[in-house]
Amino acid sequence: MKNQVCSTISLLLFLLLITASLKVSAQVCKASGKIRGKKPLPGQCNTENNSDCCAEGKLYTTYKCSPAVSGRTKATLTINSFEEGGDGGAPSECDNKFHSDDMPVVALSTGWFNKKGRCLNNITIHGNGHSVVAMVVDECDSTMGCDSDHDYQPPCPNNIVDASKAVWKALGVPKSDCGGLDILWSDA
Repeated sequence: MKNQVCSTISLLLFLLLITASLKVSAQVCKASGKIRGKKPLPGQCNTENNSDCCAEGKLYTTYKCSPAVSGRTKATLTINSFEEGGDGGAPSECDNKFHSDDMPVVALSTGWFNKKGRCLNNITIHGNGHSVVAMVVDECDSTMGCDSDHDYQPPCPNNIVDASKAVWKALGVPKSDCGGLDILWSDA
């Protein structure tokens, strides 16, 4: 009887350990906080490409992480201008330069940007029945926003690939439909 109780306890402890390790590996990226929106003065928020401007007093969720990267990571493709004067704001984080809207370049949400770990590397984007290779040149900041450094735009969600017009064109999306597109991406 004593051996049977010990075996049962050992089995339960083993199952508990397995369950705990599965929970850890299945954890998802959770919000890290919130910031309160500040209303920009006229002309301080660039609304090119239908970019949102922060609303006074609204709470915006922030993230320090992004969903896990796999061979085919799900994301939302958004549109951004990386040109001087475009809605991307400042020069790109990776090389401190502006980039033509005719070049396939992207900004990734903070977690995927990986503290510049993907800078100037290529990713492959699959969407709308097409694929395109684009270079990572910037971060779509998921931790901050609603200030002059971020063009008074809200923080990015944690699952964004913010792409130039060239990426959208390569995916065969009409200009009138550019906005939010479900995609898959991977490191190239």
